[in-house]
Amino acid sequence: TGVLIFVNKAPIIWYSKKQKSVKTSSFGSEFAALKTGVELLEGLQFKLRMMGVPIQGYCHTCVDNMSVVKNSSVPESQLKKKSNAVAYHYVRSRCAIDILQIEWIISAENLADVLTKIQPGPVCDRLIEHIMWKGKQNGKLALLI
Repeated sequence: TGVLIFVNKAPIIWYSKKQKSVKTSSFGSEFAALKTGVELLEGLQFKLRMMGVPIQGYCHTCVDNMSVVKNSSVPESQLKKKSNAVAYHYVRSRCAIDILQIEWIISAENLADVLTKIQPGPVCDRLIEHIMWKGKQNGKLALLI
């Protein structure tokens, strides 16, 4: 499971951990990771509210598995495995109350893959540059952190 949470384009939470259970499909693994990410997001939203930061609207949540995106946005999905169904209902309920909106992103642009997969050098450098660098200021790269 790899999760990156950004607030105002700054990475706030980096989470990378091996999943507790073995899944037979990438669909189940992605849904378990999405559930973990939603739990982290809710915790961060609670902390921000307690500090007096107003939160308006939903969180854009990017997932690189189209099946997960389609199943989490369709209320009448039928899932056979209980663990997938629990994760589905948890995530779907959060989507229904407008905490997050799940969107698809191609794997080549998924920044969380840096935390979970071995990437070729140029791909890894490009993804890390998107996470760590804000852009050019006065001809030099400026750190976000």
